[in-house]
Amino acid sequence: MADRGNRVALLADTAIDLLAEGGMRALTHRAVDTRAGLPLGTTSAYLRTRQALIEAVVRRLADLDRADLADHELPTVVPPQPERPLTATDLDQLAAATGALLDRWLTVDRHRNLARYACLLEATHRPELRPVLEHGTVLRALARDLLARAGAPDPRRQGDQFVAFVDGLLFDRLVGAGALSAPEPGTPASRADLTAAVRTLLRAFTGS
Repeated sequence: MADRGNRVALLADTAIDLLAEGGMRALTHRAVDTRAGLPLGTTSAYLRTRQALIEAVVRRLADLDRADLADHELPTVVPPQPERPLTATDLDQLAAATGALLDRWLTVDRHRNLARYACLLEATHRPELRPVLEHGTVLRALARDLLARAGAPDPRRQGDQFVAFVDGLLFDRLVGAGALSAPEPGTPASRADLTAAVRTLLRAFTGS
């Protein structure tokens, strides 16, 4: 069972690279076999249909997003005590951690996020792919909790808006006009610029 899981993860990771490079049109069983250096027919033996292949990609993206959030300092950058109100310093640290994570998603994990957006577009026509949005649920819950502790007047609504803003910022820097005008990803200037944008929103929401 572990061997099968590892093989499916390898196939899904290969499919993510193909999606990032060529979109949905580039994703075929044969292309995954070729890119992974596996005998033709391997992908179809594990993931028989195109739908099964795409669903494996969606599950893999969700798993990687959850692992990234667990490993990154974002959830633990502020004091974990729920009864302790967050200060302006805490929010500055949160903004810096968020900026660093976004910069990572623009560089180290660029392919993963390009593939995620390709799946999101596909999911508008295929509801069975909606689990690719699971990462947003986790982020919204975290944002609501943090904003509540920071004294935001409407943490539920503002938490959702914060996540939408961050996701939009990522999309803009990845494939939008921001990709042409923003500082080069992976540089101190990029992290500082992203941090400043997030800090501005946090301060507006909390009046700090």
